[in-house]
Amino acid sequence: MKIRVRDASWQEVLAAPSMAHQDPVRPNRFFRGLLKKVCAPELKTVGFTCEQEGMERLKADEPCLILMNHSSFIDLKIAEIVFAGRPLNIICTSDGFVGKEWLMRQIGCIPTQKFVGDMTLISDMQYALNTLKSSILMFPEASYSFDGSATPLPESLGKLLKILKVPVIHVRTYGAFQRDPLYNNLQLRDVKVSAHVRYLLSPEEIAGRSREDLNEILREAFTFDHWRWQQENNIRVSEPFRADHLNRVLYRCACCESEAAMSGQGTQLTCGTCGAAWELTETGELKMVSSGKAGAAQDRNFRFVTDWYRWERECVRRALQDGTYRLDEDVTICVMKNTQCIYRVGKGHLTHDENGFHLTGCGGALDYTQKPLACYSLYSDYYWYELGDMICIGNKEMLYYCFPENGEKVAARTRLAVEELYQMNKPKRRIIAG
Repeated sequence: MKIRVRDASWQEVLAAPSMAHQDPVRPNRFFRGLLKKVCAPELKTVGFTCEQEGMERLKADEPCLILMNHSSFIDLKIAEIVFAGRPLNIICTSDGFVGKEWLMRQIGCIPTQKFVGDMTLISDMQYALNTLKSSILMFPEASYSFDGSATPLPESLGKLLKILKVPVIHVRTYGAFQRDPLYNNLQLRDVKVSAHVRYLLSPEEIAGRSREDLNEILREAFTFDHWRWQQENNIRVSEPFRADHLNRVLYRCACCESEAAMSGQGTQLTCGTCGAAWELTETGELKMVSSGKAGAAQDRNFRFVTDWYRWERECVRRALQDGTYRLDEDVTICVMKNTQCIYRVGKGHLTHDENGFHLTGCGGALDYTQKPLACYSLYSDYYWYELGDMICIGNKEMLYYCFPENGEKVAARTRLAVEELYQMNKPKRRIIAG
């Protein structure tokens, strides 16, 4: 999938109209039928099956909030097929509306900006549920999983359930991550995909529980490890490209700890600094094939990607604590101000440290800062709309999509740093992490 991009000056961007708010639209029968036809072929290809639990509790005409984990683009197709019998409004990233706003609204999408405070979104959700009598599909993680485990959930989610007062349905997919993990550059694998759909909470159960209890229920529901599931169920991914670009996730060598030269290619992950190498097996395990010049530390002989990624998080946290963490990258800057296009405004420079982000560019006309408490996580992505690896910062007025020259090395590390900085600066408020 691609996105409309136009080269523009900073002055042209400032003069461009901003995105105007519109009430959600209830998808009509024609578009619901069309989506079902569009989604069905891929689900047939992957042999999709669905198990339901407690869904008899949900009335056919009862609006509900559907919370789904986010592994790959097939998640949307699964939701459209599973819930084809009920009108569905989908919470969608605003850049998904670029160049196709009318269509996105007609199929029921509601735009929001990832990891940017949006009180309008709550009123839009209430409007869809109460006025349109439509259900809401929401991916509360907001972004695809990088490492195959849950990304942090907003601590306001329990409060949202209290406000909406509708049944909550939980959907967990199996095999969707293995079919199309974000790091692998849209290379599809031959893997069966299934889903488990569960009636999680009734309005009465929500009313009788505290926000903290609700957050704990959601944390448990969104705790998973796709790699361990793959190994435990002997799910084989035999494609010879399965480790391509795995260095996007595993960017720090577990042997020499260098972040300079990790490379994922074919079925192997290698360090160009010390020569260490690992094979990603067909069942999703990491097996060391060479310990390199540095030798392997016993406590870093990681079996799964998720274990390695967790260690990288610990390394980022220590670097923040001792003041050695820093992102310092030349970037190409794109800007979103409305849904007409993404404006490419030229080169700039992005830094990130314990004080937050600082972006400069456009001959000094662009100077944007973002503090650590601006958000609990980061919208960063691999191969974003086939343009490249990017980091997105900004606010309700404007979003800045930054494409570092060394994007594969920094997208995951920067997201980890944002999450850890938020926790370090708000020690008394808990982030739900899977």
